[in-house]
Amino acid sequence: MSPPVGQDRPVEGMSRRHLIAGTGSVLSGVLLAGHASATHARPAPVAAPFDAGAHVPALVVGTGYGGCVAALRLARAGVDVHMAEMGMAWDTPGPDGKTFANTTEPDHRSFWLRTRTKQPLSNFLGFPLDKDVPRYTGILDAEEFGGITVYQGRGVGGGSLVNGGMAVTPRRENFPAVLPTVDAGEMYDVYYPRANAGLGVATVDQGWWESAACYQYARVGRKHAERSGFPFVFVPNVYDWDYMEQEAAGTVPRSALEGEVLFGNNHGKKSLQKTYLARALATGRVSVSPLHKVTSVAPAVGGGYRVLIDQLDTTGVTTATKTVTADKVFFAAGSVGTSKLLTRLKATGVLPALNAEIGKGWGDNGNVMCGRANHMWDATGCLQSAMPTAGIDNWAAGGVFAEVAPLPTGIESYASFYLSITKNPHRAAFTWNAAAGRVDLDWRTAWKQPSIDAARTIFDRINAKEGTIYRTDLFGAYKIWGDHLTYHPLGGAVLDRATDNHGRLHGYRGLYVIDGALIPGNASVNPFVTITALAERNIERIIAEDL
Repeated sequence: MSPPVGQDRPVEGMSRRHLIAGTGSVLSGVLLAGHASATHARPAPVAAPFDAGAHVPALVVGTGYGGCVAALRLARAGVDVHMAEMGMAWDTPGPDGKTFANTTEPDHRSFWLRTRTKQPLSNFLGFPLDKDVPRYTGILDAEEFGGITVYQGRGVGGGSLVNGGMAVTPRRENFPAVLPTVDAGEMYDVYYPRANAGLGVATVDQGWWESAACYQYARVGRKHAERSGFPFVFVPNVYDWDYMEQEAAGTVPRSALEGEVLFGNNHGKKSLQKTYLARALATGRVSVSPLHKVTSVAPAVGGGYRVLIDQLDTTGVTTATKTVTADKVFFAAGSVGTSKLLTRLKATGVLPALNAEIGKGWGDNGNVMCGRANHMWDATGCLQSAMPTAGIDNWAAGGVFAEVAPLPTGIESYASFYLSITKNPHRAAFTWNAAAGRVDLDWRTAWKQPSIDAARTIFDRINAKEGTIYRTDLFGAYKIWGDHLTYHPLGGAVLDRATDNHGRLHGYRGLYVIDGALIPGNASVNPFVTITALAERNIERIIAEDL
C-alpha cells in the first residue's frame, strides 16, 4: 500500500513491510481491570438545540467523519451550519467522574436504548458476559437486522467515539476496487494526506513498542505470523502516542491501558470532538444539537427543504417535534442511518424522485473475528493496550488482512485474538417494510462464509505451524468464528449510482450524501480515513460549484 500520510511521527526509517496494509476495529474492550479517575482534553460543550421554525443554510444530519468534514469546510467557506445528532454530546462526566463507562463494567452509558448489553464477545471461559442495564441513550448501538448485528457509535463524534483508532490508507493498488469512479491520483496526492493531517494520524514509536509490556500480545502475533511466512505490518492510529507512553510509565491516568475503547475513551484518543469538530466549532459558524433525530426531509414550498426533527430524552422518548427549513441537507448519519432514512423517504413518497439505487450496495467490509489458544510459553500479557498497532497481511494471496487485536482480560489468557477484514463479494439491500413500518436489510449470515474462508488462509496455517487450536468460548458455546457482526458498515447510497460522482443525490438539487453510505461495501481496510478523504474531495467540489 501507499505510505501513511499526515502523521505526527516520521516513518521514513521504516521498511515497506512496516507500513500498513490493513484494518481497525471497535472491538476487544471487555473484561478489563482498573479504573481511571481524571480527565484529559475533555471536549467543550456543544449543545445548541434547534428552534422550531428556524431556517439554516446548511443542515448536516449526523456528526461522524463525513459530517464533520462537511461542517468544517462549509463553515470556512462562510456558510452557517447546523448539525443534528441523534446521540448525546458526551462532554459531561458521570457520577464516577468519567464521561465514559469502564469497559469491564458496562452500565447505562454503554449501549444505545437497550435493557441488556450485547457485547461483541458474548462469552469468556464458558461464562456469559452480557447483563441487564437501564435503558439509556448510550454510546454504542448494537443494531440487529435479520442476519447481522451492526455496531455503531451514538453521540457527537459518531464512530470516532467507539472505534480502535486504526487510521488506514488503503494500498493504492487496491483502491480501484474500493471507489472505481474516483481518481486515485487526486486521492493519494491531495485528499488522503489532507484527511490524515486533519485526523491527527500517527504511528507508534517502534522502539518503545518492542519493549512495552502492553504490546506483548502484538509481539506474539508477529512471531506467529512471520514463522508461518506472513508479512507483519504496523498500523497508524489516531491515539496520542505520547500519552500512551506516559500511561505505561504511570505518570497520567490510564486510558488505552485501562482498556477504554468500545464504550468510549476518556483520555488519549483523538476523536472528532478533538479534531475536525473542534476546528469547525472554532469558526463560530457551526452549532450542534445532540439528542435530535431527523425523521423527514421533504421539498419545501418556495425552495429548500422542510425537515422534521424529534428531540429525545435520555430514555429515547420524543419530547418535542420540530420543523425547520434548510437550503441544503447533507446526509451523514452513517451507512445504516443514511440508507435507512433515504430508503424510507423514497418508499413513502416523501422523496419519490430518488433513484432505484437507494438502499443498494451495502456490505460489512468483510468483518469476521476469531481467537487462537496459544501454548503456555506464548503468554500474551495481563496488561494489553486497547489500541491495536499491527496486523497480518495476506490480502494479495488470500483476500484478508487480520488485525492483531487485544483480548485484555486482566489475567493471562494465553490467547491471540484477531479481527479480519476480507474481500467478501456479497452485497445486501435496504427495503421498506410497510406492514411493519420499518426498514429491513436482507443480509444473510451464510454470506460470511467467504470471510471465514479468507481468514482461514492465515489462521489454519499458523495453527498447523504452532501446533495450536482455535478458541471456542468467545462467541457462544463451541463457536469458532465471530460471523454475526460488523464494525464497518458501508454502502446503501453508493457514489455514482445513488448519487453523482461527488455525492449529490439524483432527483433533488441541494441534497447530498457525504458518509460511508457512498462506499460500496468494502474498503479493504478500516474505512474511516477513506470516508474522511472522500468527504474532503466531495465537499471541495460542492463548495466550488453549488455555493
